[in-house]
Amino acid sequence: MTKKAIAEFIGTLWLVLGGCGSAVLAANFSSEPFIGIGLVGVSLAFGLTVLTIAYALGRISGAHLNPAVTIGLWAGGRVEAGTVFPYIIAQILGGIAGAGIQFGRLGAEAH
Repeated sequence: MTKKAIAEFIGTLWLVLGGCGSAVLAANFSSEPFIGIGLVGVSLAFGLTVLTIAYALGRISGAHLNPAVTIGLWAGGRVEAGTVFPYIIAQILGGIAGAGIQFGRLGAEAH
């Protein structure tokens, strides 16, 4: 179970870094001339991030990457009840770690 929880932690961390990081750090919608990746770039970043995690870690944990997906799979009978809580804790901690890295990056750019 630990290996699966670690995979979910890493996957959610990567999703926050790749997806949310692209939206926060690279998507610039307000300046002229337009510089940044825009909405299409952010969409591609999220999609490619999920794709890389699905290929890299999907065979270990299923690459749920989101507590809502884990709960939905459990409600549909596709995940054992004993894995739900560790997955959700790992996903929340992975999201917090990814957000912390983003926050540190934004703080470093401000100075």
